Amino acid sequence: MTTDGLVRGPYAEVARWLAATPQDALERRRHEAELLFKRIGITFAVYGEGGDPERLIPFDIIPRILAHAEWEELSRGLAQRVKALNLFLLDVYGAQEILRAGRIPAALVRENAAFRPEMNGFVPPGGVYTHIAGIDVVRTAPHEFWVLEDNCRTPSGVSYMLEGREAMLRLFPDLCARHRIAPVGHYPEELLETLKSVAPPNCRGTPRVAILTPGSYNSAYYEHCFLADEMGVEVVEGPDLFVENDIVYMRTTTGPQRVDVMYRRIDDDYLDPRVFRPDSALGVPGLMAAYKAGNVALANAPGAGIADDKAIYPYVPEMVRFYLGEEPLLSNVPTYLCERDEDRAYVLDHLDELVVKLTHGSGGYGMLVGPHSTAEQRADFAARIRAKPAEYIAQPTLALSTVPTLVEKGIAPRHVDLRPFVLCGKEVRIVPGGLTRVALREGSLVVNSSQGGGTKDTWVLEDDPADIAKPAAQGQSQC
Repeated sequence: MTTDGLVRGPYAEVARWLAATPQDALERRRHEAELLFKRIGITFAVYGEGGDPERLIPFDIIPRILAHAEWEELSRGLAQRVKALNLFLLDVYGAQEILRAGRIPAALVRENAAFRPEMNGFVPPGGVYTHIAGIDVVRTAPHEFWVLEDNCRTPSGVSYMLEGREAMLRLFPDLCARHRIAPVGHYPEELLETLKSVAPPNCRGTPRVAILTPGSYNSAYYEHCFLADEMGVEVVEGPDLFVENDIVYMRTTTGPQRVDVMYRRIDDDYLDPRVFRPDSALGVPGLMAAYKAGNVALANAPGAGIADDKAIYPYVPEMVRFYLGEEPLLSNVPTYLCERDEDRAYVLDHLDELVVKLTHGSGGYGMLVGPHSTAEQRADFAARIRAKPAEYIAQPTLALSTVPTLVEKGIAPRHVDLRPFVLCGKEVRIVPGGLTRVALREGSLVVNSSQGGGTKDTWVLEDDPADIAKPAAQGQSQC
């Protein structure tokens, strides 16, 4: 919000609003937002906890703001990155030229649990593997964005982006009206058009789209139903579908209806018990046969997870150079692969400085934040790394940007990241903004909702207001 003693231009109106609004009024509005989310039913599940795992995700009412020029720079880098990731997937399940060229170690791909040999030699409709990508980005300086993680399988969180905007428009119409905010409400329309654009070769007429969910116990079930409702398509579970003559049908009250495009929100392992896990009750027997026969499209494609594996992540800039002949517009965070002897030795000697992650981990689980860890925790992770080095990577702790956040003691700086959602079909579409996740605990760098993080509405302005020479209000000087 501030830099060098100035309130940054995009936050000028928010600074005036915060200075003029009493703390108790902000608290009342936060409570209204919580009631609104509770009434709508926006929840997420926390696995591995006793009792009812359903929780409301905390929503902070102070928006996170990006100027137009900042977003333009960021969105160009996102589009470039997702194009390269899709070309990588097309290649590793085809000619494997990048492996033969030695630009990525072949064993890192072929022996990776996320690599699906069942996809070898098959080209999905339109040659697109990851149709919906969530790219996690952090900021460390006014013009420094870093990609922290790529999510190419089943990225979630877009419903929080959309509902957060609706909440802000309802609770703070005057504040919103004082800004030229790029809209996000057309995301479901863009998603539907993207899915239709990759209809399979044997699709007849207008493609019929459905969302395949594992069911109400999934942490993102609310989002599955929300998106289905917004797009005007059916949300289905495995038992609602069957395959006949390599064609997928869903059971309806008016009889079977053919499904042409499946936006699947279940993991590869559970998609088809005839191909993957035979004990899966969530998938559809024969789905992969229908897929390979050109009768249904799956978004995202099975096997797309190899592109977002944390051991593959360090090579994404090389993918950009190899496939696009361009320099990456977005930088990676420097990453140490613990399976390398030299990297492992460095990590073990600097555990108190680094963030250590599981290569197949997500949700903030299985992670060590070195500067905030205890000696006992570091010793535990050192033993884990020595036992299974290939399962861990490490990265330096970045000085993540902070934004003003309403906490119990008032307004204080809290660390944030950003997950923009990139849609890839016949063209690349990016709705301005994304999901801002905020670490609500003081000093915490972990923004995941499963670890106590919350969300904010992300405003991309359609203009570039100049910074103003106005000191920040008390308590905001470090935001």
